[in-house]
Amino acid sequence: MWKFYYIVSFFGAVICLNVPSTNVAPTITLKDGISMPAFGLGTWLGFDGKGGVQMVTSDDVEKAVEAAVDLGYRHIDTAYIYFTEEQVGRAVNNKIKSGVVKREDVFITTKLWNDKHARQDVVPSLRESLAKLNLEYVDLYLVHWPISTYSNNTVNEIDYIETWQGMIEAKKLGLARSIGVCNFNIQQLERLINSSDVTPAVLQVEVNLNLQQEKLRQFAREHGIAVMGYTPFGSLFPSKATSQSPPPRVDDPELVKLADRYGKTVPQIVLRYLFELGVVPIPKSVKKERLKENLDIFDFELKPEDKDLLKSYDKNYRTIDLKSLWSTSKFYPFELDA
Repeated sequence: MWKFYYIVSFFGAVICLNVPSTNVAPTITLKDGISMPAFGLGTWLGFDGKGGVQMVTSDDVEKAVEAAVDLGYRHIDTAYIYFTEEQVGRAVNNKIKSGVVKREDVFITTKLWNDKHARQDVVPSLRESLAKLNLEYVDLYLVHWPISTYSNNTVNEIDYIETWQGMIEAKKLGLARSIGVCNFNIQQLERLINSSDVTPAVLQVEVNLNLQQEKLRQFAREHGIAVMGYTPFGSLFPSKATSQSPPPRVDDPELVKLADRYGKTVPQIVLRYLFELGVVPIPKSVKKERLKENLDIFDFELKPEDKDLLKSYDKNYRTIDLKSLWSTSKFYPFELDA
């Protein structure tokens, strides 16, 4: 049973959010008319401690996606460079075959990696991802970074304007229902929008308490672009924090007190705050209890004074910047002195 919740404009356009009475995320309508769940599961395993991406060594992601679908998740985020597409595909297809969901019920996002930015490489790269996913199409295909690289990860300088033309071709072929970008700044978005009659439907960027991206979110809202937020917990957990990471941590007394007032956990408060900012959070976890907890944020609203507290933690601190890899690129999107 679904109930009408409210009308918002913070997702990029005036959108009706229909929130189910059970614990399933609401959906939003993108500017191209496609419906997207406003909450998802991230499947990036993080860095390996040597500057590379953590490789998949077990079936944990597959099991997590299956558990997530059972719990009510309908949006799964992956990427070519995460090396999780095959496990995501197996999990989703298992749930389709068992009758838990239909293909059209599940929103699958994947991403184009940097060494496939040449226009002629975009569609073949997506076809490769589709083969791994064992799907005929993805619901959303994103340019992972505005930066082009060679296969050895050194900087190339293929213009993302060229890459975008390949993305448009992928959409026209029906291989991706919607297309968008990740990690673009305002100037890059502006240039991309001015270069084409196809505006990105989604912008995926880091958003958490320490990096709330107010100006970027405002720009996206003005152009009808939905914002998806990766790394939504930032440095909230001590294991993810460094000596430079600003507060708060998950055991911060003010946050604990706030969470107790709502009968929620601190991570749930953070996810709810991001959702109320108009962000589509995609927290990652392979633990069923955490998957269930993360999704349980749609039965309460934060009071204005509590949102003021959460806003005060915004320090423009970026958890993921990759300056050491790509700062020499003319398309590097972040502040070099941050």
